[in-house]
Amino acid sequence: MLPSLKDGARVAVASLVLIRQQPGTASGVIFETLEDETGIVNAIIWPSLFAKQRREVLTATMLGVHGRLQREGDVIHVIADRLVDLGHILRGLTELDGPFETPLPRADEVRRPEPGSLRLVYGEGRNFK
Repeated sequence: MLPSLKDGARVAVASLVLIRQQPGTASGVIFETLEDETGIVNAIIWPSLFAKQRREVLTATMLGVHGRLQREGDVIHVIADRLVDLGHILRGLTELDGPFETPLPRADEVRRPEPGSLRLVYGEGRNFK
């Protein structure tokens, strides 16, 4: 959805935190790389927001980011103006009652893949000479 929005649009994203970086050359700006099932986005956190929301920046495993979209080619950034720690959602997954239903079979139930199924995944190979 983010790739279809215009530069400068107001957005809110919620994703897993992959990487936190504060390069020495960035004048205190923090970059957090976030990922969900739709892709990757970079959150840019200015020092003034970091001062207000230090705990969220440093400890969140899942983060909600409200801000302004910035596009640079194929790279999408969200200039953050508010952060929400959503880590409790991840922690709640360990507290589910009963078995966790999964649509995938157990590994010991699949003895052999269907013939030709890997070709569907990898496609035709190329012969590099």
